[in-house]
Amino acid sequence: MTNGRKGRRRLPILQRSIRYHRPRAPFCGIGYCTNCLVRTDQRLNVRACREGFPTEGIRSTSHAWPSPRHDLWGLLDLLFPRGIDTLRGFRRPAWAAPVYQRIVRSLAGYDTPERVAPPPVPRPPRVCSTDVLVIGSGTSGTAAVDELRTRGVDSVVVLDRDRAANDGAMPGRTTAIFLPPPIPRAAYPFRVLASEGSDRAVLVSSRRVIVATGGYDASLLFPGNDRPGVMTADGAFSFERAGLEPFRRAIAFGGGDRALEVVEKFGDRLIAVVAPGEIGPDLARAASDWAIPLYPRSLILGAGGRSRLRSIQIRARSFGPKQTLHADALVLAHRRIPHAQLFFQAGARMVWRSRIGGYLPAVDARGATSVPGLYAIGSGAGAVGPDASRESGRTAARALIEGAEPGVDLTPPASTEPFYEMQGYYRELLAEHEGFAKWIACPCEDILLRELRRASEAGYEGIEVIKRYTGLGTGLCQGRYCVPDAVLLLSIWEGRPPTEVGSITQRPPLVPTTLGQLAELEVPLSTPEASG
Repeated sequence: MTNGRKGRRRLPILQRSIRYHRPRAPFCGIGYCTNCLVRTDQRLNVRACREGFPTEGIRSTSHAWPSPRHDLWGLLDLLFPRGIDTLRGFRRPAWAAPVYQRIVRSLAGYDTPERVAPPPVPRPPRVCSTDVLVIGSGTSGTAAVDELRTRGVDSVVVLDRDRAANDGAMPGRTTAIFLPPPIPRAAYPFRVLASEGSDRAVLVSSRRVIVATGGYDASLLFPGNDRPGVMTADGAFSFERAGLEPFRRAIAFGGGDRALEVVEKFGDRLIAVVAPGEIGPDLARAASDWAIPLYPRSLILGAGGRSRLRSIQIRARSFGPKQTLHADALVLAHRRIPHAQLFFQAGARMVWRSRIGGYLPAVDARGATSVPGLYAIGSGAGAVGPDASRESGRTAARALIEGAEPGVDLTPPASTEPFYEMQGYYRELLAEHEGFAKWIACPCEDILLRELRRASEAGYEGIEVIKRYTGLGTGLCQGRYCVPDAVLLLSIWEGRPPTEVGSITQRPPLVPTTLGQLAELEVPLSTPEASG
């Protein structure tokens, strides 16, 4: 370990999964997954990464005993190697039904409210109106705001979940959680509900909305994919900034620009770069500078280790030889998926892109979506790289000022990323395994890949139906880390394109929100009278 890393804490095991009590360590680092949920003296289910991983005032969630690191309930994982059938099991003998019900209830929740102090009294909601609402203040969002103000548009409100307030038009650390379709003929067609911190609602009425929510690093399916040590590139960068040591010997998974960022940041701690497709020339040069071996066009077959990841087994695609790489982390940097939830809520037309294995809003060259007055910019609209993101923000701002309507050609811009198709990757991976052992398809709810396959074979089709039958996508991450891969697998099993497999219904709120915040609202969100 270099001197610059002395004194850093290893990534902690903060909790256990709710059904099998499998160990969980921080995964995404950006506050969307459930791998670092903790309790504080005042709140339940707090994401430790959003609090800077404090060492005082936090406790594990209540379903680990005596501690997340040494949890006796972890025996459930050993006693049920093929999974717990909570849909059709626990019925016989009839006299034991009350005991079964208590067990199932204990496996269905994240925490028990009576163990913490009541939350503080909510503050009054913040209500405002504006000509333009910008959601997200990253590269593209900042460029859009600068362009709008340069051209004389001063009535701009910016919402961002990470940045503190810097003027009266920017509420601090505020997350948009509901963007319903616009109200026809209303003075302010868009009414956006947001959450400021944990105790205040924000309701913004706007004539036009620019969404610059960006994207996130996707998950990956393989046996042992939920082991502590498997993390996204988002997480690796976040943990390093928080003063934690994310790993000592890691494998980067990806072949494009995102994997290049991982190599440039952690080159001295990487033992290999494994890619599902070809490896880009810039990444190859950077890895060569650190003498990091490259494994292009390779499958991740499984992870070794129980309490933490110890090794990764790989194989070259097209049935090449198997190899085992010993590492304490796998950094997922193979594809970034847009935060598309707000576009789904607003009723925008969405398109599937095989390059990323996910949905993008359909936009024209100016960033206009199929919903009049709603614009998509930055990586969330398909822009690649900071220069393209900035230009998309400026272009959308100019189009908004000119009152441009959506164009005819609503398609995402072309990408310069190395091409590979995730569906083909998974088709090869599935051919390698039979029965799927205990693959975790939905880490939030401990839904097994075996359960998805069984539901598909029983005739349940489409991701929304599968979600309702199995529970996949109903956890706190709202399907961000499980649904894209599930759509790819269902497409293979059902023999039809991902667009026909569909998407899950994006219901509000997009992130956990207290009922007190919602109860503060005195007017409904989607009636003409509410915006008069």
